[in-house]
Amino acid sequence: MPKISDQEYLLSEQYQDESNLNARIQLHDRFSTSKYGWFPWVFDQLHLPPESRILELGCGTGRLWRENLNHIPGGWDITLSDLSSGMLQEARRNLRDSQRPFEFAVIDAQAIPFEDETFDAVMANHVLYHVPDRKKAFSEIRRVLRPDGRFYASTVGRAHLRELYELLHRFDPNADPWGAQVSESFLLENGLDQLSEWFSRVTLHRYEDALVITEARPLVAYVLSSAAKSILAGKELRLIKFVEQELALHNAIYVTKDSGLFEVLREA
Repeated sequence: MPKISDQEYLLSEQYQDESNLNARIQLHDRFSTSKYGWFPWVFDQLHLPPESRILELGCGTGRLWRENLNHIPGGWDITLSDLSSGMLQEARRNLRDSQRPFEFAVIDAQAIPFEDETFDAVMANHVLYHVPDRKKAFSEIRRVLRPDGRFYASTVGRAHLRELYELLHRFDPNADPWGAQVSESFLLENGLDQLSEWFSRVTLHRYEDALVITEARPLVAYVLSSAAKSILAGKELRLIKFVEQELALHNAIYVTKDSGLFEVLREA
């Protein structure tokens, strides 16, 4: 099974705790060109009533809610879930001083432990490409959504971080950050077709951004947080030097970002 959807690998190595995810987020925080951050942008796409029950699948460190605490309507009842108990523990820590009654649960998107038509909205933020059986997950998401409820699913496109991967391939052709060919995964290019089997109204919103990276070590930390880490073991210092040489030649490394959010309506 490809590492990107190997749940044993994801739980034991990739998302045992927040360190790998934080390394990737920090690269975006430091070098993104957009002043409209990803998490505020995602939050602004949520078109929900002031009284709503919401489930997030794969909440990670809970950063979506931490960055938007002052904008969450008082009537929203929010359950944060993740397959990883370690990530869920970090989300609890990040939100413990929020004064909001968040609920937390370890949940597999392929088997959601709630009754039919429980939620007004379900969210999956950069999560679905990790799910081995997405058809089962879509069936579960549709089941727990109320009529006229909304499903929000973000992901990336094939061009996402293209230049970073090309740079890494020049250093070591065997180092694959995804741990798999992603053409059959859940991407901006094929997400509509996958969702349309379960939902009739699907809209794609694209997020405009890029990276202009001016330091080697944050880029290398990003790469070592990925599935390429095992291939690059013992080569870290060489990789830093390789990236520093690229920066010396070009002053900065420009990297395409290709991200977006599918907004889905579950019609009655």
